Amino acid sequence: MPTSLFNSIASWILKKRIHQMELFMKYPEEVQNELLSELIGKAQNTETGIRYGFEGIKNYEDFKNTVPLSTYESIAPQIERCRNGVQNIFWPTPIKWFAKSSGTTDSKSKFIPVSNEALEDCHYKAGKDMLSLYFNNNPDSQLLSGKCLRLGGSHELYNENNSYFGDLSAIIIQNLPFWAELSSTPSHKTSLMSEWETKIQAIITEALQEKVTSLAGVPSWMLILLQKVLQETGNRVITDVWPDAEVYFHGGVSFKPYKELFQNLFPKKDFHFYEIYNASEGFFGIQDRNHANDLLLMLDYGIFYEFIPFQPNKVVDESEVIPLSEVKLDTNYELVLTTNAGLWRYRIGDTIRFTSLAPYRIQVTGRTKHHINAFGEELIIDNAEKAISLVSKQTNSIVSNYTAAPIFMKNNSKGAHEWIVEFEKEPKNIQNFAQLLDQTLQDENSDYEAKRRSSLEQLQLHQAKEGLFYLWLSKKNKLGGQHKIPRLSNSRALLEELLKMNVS
Repeated sequence: MPTSLFNSIASWILKKRIHQMELFMKYPEEVQNELLSELIGKAQNTETGIRYGFEGIKNYEDFKNTVPLSTYESIAPQIERCRNGVQNIFWPTPIKWFAKSSGTTDSKSKFIPVSNEALEDCHYKAGKDMLSLYFNNNPDSQLLSGKCLRLGGSHELYNENNSYFGDLSAIIIQNLPFWAELSSTPSHKTSLMSEWETKIQAIITEALQEKVTSLAGVPSWMLILLQKVLQETGNRVITDVWPDAEVYFHGGVSFKPYKELFQNLFPKKDFHFYEIYNASEGFFGIQDRNHANDLLLMLDYGIFYEFIPFQPNKVVDESEVIPLSEVKLDTNYELVLTTNAGLWRYRIGDTIRFTSLAPYRIQVTGRTKHHINAFGEELIIDNAEKAISLVSKQTNSIVSNYTAAPIFMKNNSKGAHEWIVEFEKEPKNIQNFAQLLDQTLQDENSDYEAKRRSSLEQLQLHQAKEGLFYLWLSKKNKLGGQHKIPRLSNSRALLEELLKMNVS
């Protein structure tokens, strides 16, 4: 079959899915309630279903009043039993895959159950939807005439008691149908290599032989790969290497600090950046418009959503939890999931904000544990990312990595925030950058502004030496995959490690 004909047929098939998306956009609450009923009905004879009387649950209010909120710590014993071979604990179909996820680089590993339904009806469906939305917005696209350069699965899969664990991306790659490998580079074998540096070189060797039309992966790690491609080829920009590249699908970390870097690598006016929102627990959102800064919340992936108005360090009252029909614009919410892999009212630890209610569109604002609230300032990642982006433009600089933590009060001294920042392109004056950052954070966060007038000094900023954050991740054996640096923390542990490494 000629490539052009294949491209036309495939794009036509993908566009048919748009009509199904329009259904959940038009009837979002109905779709979500029907989904909840299906999940409860399917799991009513599991241990969890029997314990909480799923058979008697008739509606959302019953569900909310009967099933308690859960965290990983509260269900870890059940997950461990499942990993040891016991089935029908929280989901009726056999679960043999577990996505190993630390959530952050400084916490213990979690093993998130991944059912066959989650793979088929969530993750793989989302991959097709990502393409469907892109083709719908770009009808002249030739994306399927080449291959997608994918970067993920930093660790191989491990087998224990006939259950398997590894990065979610590795699980997805391992289970992809054979035809999916034909449209991707590198090969499955290379994608699942565990040693980062060797893997990167192998990816480059394979990908340079291919016609790459799209790219997909976490920005922080994709940037490293693409910079090495330029070093090897001697080219100035990636579009000189792969002139047919037209879109980069990114997720996992905020794109704000990396956007200018990628725009410089792909200087074509018609090159697109499409954001996705997924995690080990599921796939949640996809950018559904060109040049948008928000994501369509996907409502038919086997995931039922609930939301908790987020306030740092506040003990949650279960009466505060609300369904999709009750959310409001521009409010920071903690995300609660019930999924087709047996997570029931699970607090994933992410925070989001709604930008639209018809249809429901969101922005990811951070993590419940990643904020600074040592003095009541309630500084969240979204504040930090916006401030970094604005100040970088003002100072003609580019930030590649950063983290921040509080300086606690001693005796009669005031507190402050302490930052360590690695620049891809340095500002002319670091002190000016620090002053502008402090002022912009006040503009973005009224609580920080109030505390700056009373109990906080201007933030302190250290310039990180080149490659500091990469070196820290390497020492922690956390290169590649979904590993990322915690941006904000109430603990000084990470900051102190980085400051020590910065002078050694």
